[in-house]
Amino acid sequence: MDQLWAPWRMEYIKGSSDGDCVLCLIFEAGDDAAHNVLFRGRHTYVVMNRYPYSNGHLMIAPFAHVPDYTDLDEPTLVECSVVTQKALLCLREAFAPDGINIGLNLGRVAGAGIVDHVHLHVVPRWEGDTNFMPVVADTKVISEHIRRTYERLRPYFEKITLD
Repeated sequence: MDQLWAPWRMEYIKGSSDGDCVLCLIFEAGDDAAHNVLFRGRHTYVVMNRYPYSNGHLMIAPFAHVPDYTDLDEPTLVECSVVTQKALLCLREAFAPDGINIGLNLGRVAGAGIVDHVHLHVVPRWEGDTNFMPVVADTKVISEHIRRTYERLRPYFEKITLD
């Protein structure tokens, strides 16, 4: 049997040792390039998922640490929608995906890996982007390094303005 090494996933598997929220830590860090943050608005930010389903997998997270979409105030909800729309435009211009999934995983049983800080997933998809690896090896194959994807997307997100 062949082995596929992904040692960087150990951090994810073990989780945060101090119990801090990873989305809050990213928001508070301020070093956007180091944390793959593409955009910061007044209430939300866009960050690349470190464990993507596909190239360009983004997360849109509110600054507020709340567990559910219904906990967000109206200005945050509005900005979340506007930023999602702009993220779609950026992804389409940068990567020309065949489709895009947008979704919320609310609660662990719904698939949330970060349960206490609501965030929206934006996942570009391409015809034929699924294969046997997730089924037989429980492994996703991502064809581009996350830093290269960040560098490709960053110029598009730098153009975003919120009116």
